[in-house]
Amino acid sequence: MTTYTIHLENMEFYAYHGCYAQEKVIGGRFRVDMTLEADLAVAAATDDISKTISYLDVFGIVGEQMAVKSDIIEHVARRIVDAVRARFPQIVHISVKVSKMAPPLGGKLERVAVTLSE
Repeated sequence: MTTYTIHLENMEFYAYHGCYAQEKVIGGRFRVDMTLEADLAVAAATDDISKTISYLDVFGIVGEQMAVKSDIIEHVARRIVDAVRARFPQIVHISVKVSKMAPPLGGKLERVAVTLSE
């Protein structure tokens, strides 16, 4: 098996995740990084886009999941992984990192993040 790794880095979304009421109303900036591993030897050998993982589709799936309000980013990461795996069953490993930029924690903090790998 020939495994290829696809990286989608620094996808940025404005979303309404958080456990504070203001976060659900005002929203905030989030970044998502994703790594996908899959056997894409046929796609590479044939130059056939239908045999690979569509970056456009992955980005769309992430955007759909980011649009669903959640209290915690752990739940967001779980939904993203489940949705991407459902669309692309050839994935053998997936890792997603969801970062909340400038979270309201009472001080200066660039981001908080959670990573789910499986």
